[in-house]
Amino acid sequence: NRILKRIFDICFSILFFCTFGLILFPLIALLIKLTSKGPIFFRQERWGLNNETLICYKFRTMVQNAEANGPQLSSAHDTRVTKIGRWLRKTRMDELPQFWNVLKGEMSVVGPRPHPTPMNLESMKSVDNYLKRHMVNPGITGWAQINGCRGEVRTHEEMEQRVNFDLYYIHRWSFTLDLQIILQTIIKMLRDKGAY
Repeated sequence: NRILKRIFDICFSILFFCTFGLILFPLIALLIKLTSKGPIFFRQERWGLNNETLICYKFRTMVQNAEANGPQLSSAHDTRVTKIGRWLRKTRMDELPQFWNVLKGEMSVVGPRPHPTPMNLESMKSVDNYLKRHMVNPGITGWAQINGCRGEVRTHEEMEQRVNFDLYYIHRWSFTLDLQIILQTIIKMLRDKGAY
């Protein structure tokens, strides 16, 4: 099953880069450069398989040095988010560079979303079975995300709900479930408001 999932991840990522990526990446990069100062990509340490750290790539959606004083979760009307950044977050296109993480084998197309190190350190002490979500590679999208657990985490109960969705996915994984999640993610990209 892991070999099948890895083959699918590689094929899906290469297909993305050779089609949509060829058009979207230069366009998004240009828009970011024209509308705000700073790098095109945002890099952040997150936890992956077996609690090992990885550098997660995203298109930069905030002003330069937005996290100079440490990571902070974004919220509605966050002044750090740029105009193009708000659109990228709404459409989930800020996550597209993570297909590079997938090609490197650090992530999968589908799996539990990787959390930043401070969130992991806090949640592992307060949420039951939290670290079990790291038994598999993290994903660009996941079961929790298509079930409404996306964006700002406001309460302890919301984090527990996300972890429960992640564990449900891990224990019931199948190739068809991955395909279902990818299809529902695309539908939600077209319909939902997305994160802040």
